[in-house]
Amino acid sequence: MAKKIEELEQEIARLEQENERLDIENVRLLARNLQMSEQLNSWYELRQRVNWLKEEIERGHRLSLQADMVDDAELLAMLEVRLEQEPKLVTPEFGTKELAELLAVSQARLMRLFRNSTIFKSPEEYLENFRLVRALQLLREHPQYGIAAVSVEAGYNSVRTLQRRMTDVLGMTPVEFRLLLEKKK
Repeated sequence: MAKKIEELEQEIARLEQENERLDIENVRLLARNLQMSEQLNSWYELRQRVNWLKEEIERGHRLSLQADMVDDAELLAMLEVRLEQEPKLVTPEFGTKELAELLAVSQARLMRLFRNSTIFKSPEEYLENFRLVRALQLLREHPQYGIAAVSVEAGYNSVRTLQRRMTDVLGMTPVEFRLLLEKKK
């Protein structure tokens, strides 16, 4: 009987070792499954992003084709309306690329528009004029605004840039312009 107990104890020890080995293997497989699951999630998210980008590219292409079919006068009218509705779009960083995106046209189409249909030689010149007109409007309509606030609202990156631009075009600084407006009242 003692021999039988000893054999059973050996069998129990062997089974416990086997159980421990299986537990370790189970943990390893769980870790591998988790890693594979994370990889699948990453691939799925990547696939979703790629599909979204494809859709955006296609949408942009369709808009570009549609906008390229719009005649110059209509495109300029669209531009004027959009910027009048949302003048805060014209930030210091707003340039030709952003203007083309706003109108949903290619940059080449935008350049042709300005070259052929406006008094401005380039979109940058147009935007600079828009900023200046906006600054003059703000100076006139909001005398409580400081020059720095007007500069920011009009889309200039500094007061000095606004001062330089007004001096070049009008021959006076923003402060001098305000004083002129006050004298006329």
